[in-house]
Amino acid sequence: MATSPSTDRRQFLGLLPLPERRYITDALRTETVGGILLLAAAVIALVWANVWPHGYENVLSRTIGPPGPLHLNLSLENWAKDGLLTVFFFVAGIELKREFVAGELRSPGAAALPVIAAVSGVALPAIVFTVANSGPGGNPAGWAIPTATDIAFALGVLAVAGSHLPSALRAFMLTLAVVDDLIAILIIAIFYSSGIRFWALGFAFAGLVLFWFLHRRGVHGWYLYLPLALVIWALMHESGIHATVAGVAMGLILRCHTEGDEEHSPGERIEHLVRPLSAGVAVPVFALLAAGTTISATTLFQVFTQATPLGIVLGLLVGKTVGIFGGAWLAARFTRAELNPQLSWADLFAVATLAGIGFTVSLLISELAFPHDGALADRAKTAVLVGSVLCALVATVLLKLRNRHYRQLCEEEDRDSDGDGIPDVYQRQVG
Repeated sequence: MATSPSTDRRQFLGLLPLPERRYITDALRTETVGGILLLAAAVIALVWANVWPHGYENVLSRTIGPPGPLHLNLSLENWAKDGLLTVFFFVAGIELKREFVAGELRSPGAAALPVIAAVSGVALPAIVFTVANSGPGGNPAGWAIPTATDIAFALGVLAVAGSHLPSALRAFMLTLAVVDDLIAILIIAIFYSSGIRFWALGFAFAGLVLFWFLHRRGVHGWYLYLPLALVIWALMHESGIHATVAGVAMGLILRCHTEGDEEHSPGERIEHLVRPLSAGVAVPVFALLAAGTTISATTLFQVFTQATPLGIVLGLLVGKTVGIFGGAWLAARFTRAELNPQLSWADLFAVATLAGIGFTVSLLISELAFPHDGALADRAKTAVLVGSVLCALVATVLLKLRNRHYRQLCEEEDRDSDGDGIPDVYQRQVG
């Protein structure tokens, strides 16, 4: 179909503004390295749990932490789940704030497509899982497990596969993951929190207000904010709301727009410092302590024959892919957005399949959904691994088919004939 020159049709997956492209490139470079570490940690966890299961379980159950009224004498497994992932969600909170003030979500028109795609990519997997678990033997409590996208794992797969994905598609993936993380933390806070202790929640909220006040007053010093953040986290943990909510809340508080002669906002500077810790340490260590499940012919058979694990696999592979692709396609039709002529809807379908990789948050929700049934939680984790691997394999095949075209697009985007640091495509655009 020929493209119309009419100015009332906005381009979908078009060339990013140069500052946004540089930010995306820098952010995803760190996440890609983290994704490779995440893959390695998952493999080590699986080997460890299957070769030396008692040793793995002993490490998970070992408790450390101070005794006292805040109940922080936790197992290493819980420290990873409640502590390390708070760092991950802190970065997610900053990303979300930045998307609202400077990224794709700042404009309602530009935000419509990735937001609708992300919401559809959460709703349809939940529906698929619920339908699969609606009969005898089903357990609908795990409906949220297949709803999450793991951007680090997806980028790790891209790095291993050697795909040259254009920056517009990478930015779309990042925006999807940011909205996905927001929905995930809302799901965790609303559906997987119990026994709320309002005194602790009230003090945690007061701590967040103090955090906001100090930040808005321009008070500097990590020695102030780090102890305050730890107190807020401990109070949120004690309140019965999942502790990772504290990370998102503090990330959202940070200012992510520049003022005066600032080159970078406080949120961007802190994200630049903390993102390597999140991607390179927190998430891989969590994977090491969460991904270790016993895999055998029997467990793999159960994944494809029992309602709960099968619902997770179908939710990730079918629900995520169809939800994201269908949501984006319908949104583009209704908003009269034109797809970038250098790309095709098949490219978006491949990215949607890649977004079906739901690892970190899916493993977390597997623990939260079945707290009193360790065997079912383990089968759910195995299903997450199987579903994510299937999505990775299908997406790799689809992306490989277009890899030569992607390489040409990336070379065109990066070409800088005069060596002035500004790619030629942006100078032609200005000219």
